[in-house]
Amino acid sequence: MKVLVIGGGAREHALCRSLSLDPEVTALYCAPGNAGIAEVAELHPVDALDGDAVARLATELGAGLVVVGPEAPLVAGVADAVRAAGIPCFGPSGEAARLEGSKAFAKDVMAGAGVPTARSYVCTTPAEIDEALDAFGAPYVVKDDGLAAGKGVVVTEDVEAARAHALSCDRVVIEEFLDGPEVSLFAITDGTTVLPLQPAQDFKRALDGDEGPNTGGMGAYSPLPWADPKLVDEVLDTVLQPTVDELRRRGTPFSGLLYAGLAITSRGVRVIEFNARFGDPETQVVLARLKTPLAGVLLASAEGTLDELPPLKWRDDAAVTVVIASHNYPGTPRTGDPIDGLAEVAAQDAPDAYVLHAGTRAEDDAVLSAGGRVLSVTATGKDLAAARERAYTALGRIRLDGSQHRTDIALKAAGG
Repeated sequence: MKVLVIGGGAREHALCRSLSLDPEVTALYCAPGNAGIAEVAELHPVDALDGDAVARLATELGAGLVVVGPEAPLVAGVADAVRAAGIPCFGPSGEAARLEGSKAFAKDVMAGAGVPTARSYVCTTPAEIDEALDAFGAPYVVKDDGLAAGKGVVVTEDVEAARAHALSCDRVVIEEFLDGPEVSLFAITDGTTVLPLQPAQDFKRALDGDEGPNTGGMGAYSPLPWADPKLVDEVLDTVLQPTVDELRRRGTPFSGLLYAGLAITSRGVRVIEFNARFGDPETQVVLARLKTPLAGVLLASAEGTLDELPPLKWRDDAAVTVVIASHNYPGTPRTGDPIDGLAEVAAQDAPDAYVLHAGTRAEDDAVLSAGGRVLSVTATGKDLAAARERAYTALGRIRLDGSQHRTDIALKAAGG
């Protein structure tokens, strides 16, 4: 099978790494990719938001499967264009991807499916915003209705900060605050069958101790030793399957990766948000633990044959990933700085620890920073403490001027 992956972040590097290890994959391409992905896949330039261009590239390459990584191309209908060209595509239609593209649409689907979530108001005027903020009180949860690259949500005790964020959005969802730890659970679906993966937890705040602004994610770990062993089955029954069934009932079947962001509250599991693609940085740890070759699972989703697959196999190992971000992230990040130490990690820490590239580019013989989140240092070990130690040992070899990272990823879960 020839596989083309669309995107150029750490999520796509994690996908490409897993696909490159799959014996069924005879050729692996990525567009546009990054400096790290270039080591495992052949890179091609493409406008990832241009469905016709992506479909043309897939046709020229003779791809038997296209995997669309990021949310923006999915919402733009890139998967539809690929399927229209007769090529199997892993990723939902533009219509189904509204589950991530519009928070209000997701709330409507959850209401129809009877899925437990936070009470909320959709607001478009200053008066509606003030009414909703008053109704729920602090802490205030304000979400941009549209795509915002993981940075459209503000959770604050400050009503003026909440109001300012709400007023900066065209359409905003204001909802009650959900207490309790958060869990990310991915599921692969073909629109009928739903195959849950292993849960992970990510760290959204920029600084240690969950301080600082929200980011796209500064690290993650899996498994969750503190979670109820029945959690995955419960979420499959009460959240994932009902959502997939509701979308099919509406005539907009969802195939691809359904990501449920969950709060384990004092009143039970509640959905915080849905995403229509693999989450970053949770993908890095979930795929590190997946034993079943990836390509066949993604193809079965694209072709509607997930019910024919044997159960997924998982490694017993734990996995931890720590994000190295550039100076000033999540504000306007500084880019163009050289990255050193990557060869040292490859020589001294592999295969137990490795570096997945997010915002990087190659220039001559150098690798330079090219985004806010630059690298994800990922490691496995017999338990979270061992995986964590390996991840931070490898991270210590990397040099990037002005970079930042959290030092407490998986610390509490590992018993620290």
